Amino acid sequence: MKQKHDTPDASGLKDANLPVVLAPGERLPATVQGLPAKIPISWTKRRWLWGAMMLGIVVVGAGIGTYWRTHRQPLSPGIAYGNGRLEADPIDIATKFAGRILELRVDEGDMVTAGQVLAVMDTRDLEASLKKSEAQVEEAQKAVNEANANVDQAHSQVVFADQEMERARVLVERDITSRETFDQRRQQLDGAKAAELAAKARVTEAEHALEGAMHDVELYKVNIADNTLVAPRDGRIEYRIANVGEVLPAGGRVFTVLDIAYVYMDVYLPTLEVDRLKIGNDARIVLDAFPDRPIPAKVSFIASQGQFTPKMVETQTERERLMFRIRVRIDPERSRAHAYAVRSGLPGVAYVKLDPKIAWPKRLQGQS
Repeated sequence: MKQKHDTPDASGLKDANLPVVLAPGERLPATVQGLPAKIPISWTKRRWLWGAMMLGIVVVGAGIGTYWRTHRQPLSPGIAYGNGRLEADPIDIATKFAGRILELRVDEGDMVTAGQVLAVMDTRDLEASLKKSEAQVEEAQKAVNEANANVDQAHSQVVFADQEMERARVLVERDITSRETFDQRRQQLDGAKAAELAAKARVTEAEHALEGAMHDVELYKVNIADNTLVAPRDGRIEYRIANVGEVLPAGGRVFTVLDIAYVYMDVYLPTLEVDRLKIGNDARIVLDAFPDRPIPAKVSFIASQGQFTPKMVETQTERERLMFRIRVRIDPERSRAHAYAVRSGLPGVAYVKLDPKIAWPKRLQGQS
């Protein structure tokens, strides 16, 4: 016998406040279809939602705590701070003359040392000019040798003319020869001396020509050497701007090198804090990527003019809004010791001491 299901009415549902359970193929009566049906949520889904919510709260809380501990922890009135980015002094490696790149020996990211060859330019034209100048040096040297030989010859003529004049003088005294002969011998001596002076002058001229040719050779050698691009300081290749085979004008850039010995951070401080700051004051740099590793530094620059406000400051309020650029530099030896960790563009905070007598808080003491 088929059992008959009792269907609860609307009043029963409202009083019971329970979800409606239907048999397969059944529908709610018209009297209760307008009521909202309560769909039960499984316990596993509830636990997953609860865990996700708690994890989000923990992550947000940890982030807020880290930021507060790193940047917003109360500091002594004698310590000021500002936001900035870690920078290293860039050096452009450029060509001195127009030419074609023959060889590149480094690439972006490579560490280089002072004097290391970074690129080589095509110098075949300069080498040809160098050979020509060297040939001119040889010709000039021959000219100098010939001029010196002419001087020796002219000097021998002077000696011979002097002897002839002396013999003529003796013969004149003895009335063996005429006075005219003596005068002729004296003129010959004077002519020989003049020829000797001219020969010596030609030697000087030839020597100057030789020096000029030798200077040309030296100049071409210097120009060829300058076409070998070397690193002026220790650093890291930040950019490779040109490639092999490219023709660059004079001054064309090939690489940009970061000087790892000049690492700094520029920040901006208000007028009242800058007035108490001096060059050489102790500082600390805290990078966002390494909040627990403060880097010792020194104040190396204080701008003489403020920024962010009109040039003509008329009121006290505007003077208080003046911001001055401050440069905090890391010790060069420390930068060299951590050369492979030096990166340009890392954001962080620079803290500076306004009063040298104040001690750093524990989180900013850093390592010596």
